[in-house]
Amino acid sequence: METQGGSPSLRRWSLLLLLLGLAMPPATAQALTYREAVLRAVDGFNQQSSEASLYRLLELDQQPHGDGNPNIPQPVSFTVKETVCPRSTQQPTEQCDFKEKGLVKQCVGTVTLDQVDGYFDISCEELRNVKLGGRLREIIRKGGRKIGQGLENIGKRIKDFFSNVQPREES
Repeated sequence: METQGGSPSLRRWSLLLLLLGLAMPPATAQALTYREAVLRAVDGFNQQSSEASLYRLLELDQQPHGDGNPNIPQPVSFTVKETVCPRSTQQPTEQCDFKEKGLVKQCVGTVTLDQVDGYFDISCEELRNVKLGGRLREIIRKGGRKIGQGLENIGKRIKDFFSNVQPREES
């Protein structure tokens, strides 16, 4: 008659599966959302900036369609606006009010969604004497989308190229 604990082999497999489950974090916990990755890039922009005030995300353009791999750079396009908070502040930028007549910058570049090894490469240019509205906003959005689509197409072509490469046979 068997004991209540089951066979030793079953217990070992159960223990092994439990340990594997604890050792491997779930894949979803490692990926940032598109917005979180952009907010991290804005924080990085603020840290690298030599300006007196912090900037905060003003508007985020639509997320491009990606393959879901958090390690592949995703194209981004967004605008930031100057806040009333000085760089020396300890409060999060989300709690800083936008500065009236503060500078607005258009940012483009790439981010990765990997939470641990997150990466961003953005550049931001000041929009001078412009109100973000109407026609100009659409032009900026379309330009950002075209850049993103271009980067995405280049990535697909590179992926297709390498997936179709076959080793040559020597004669």
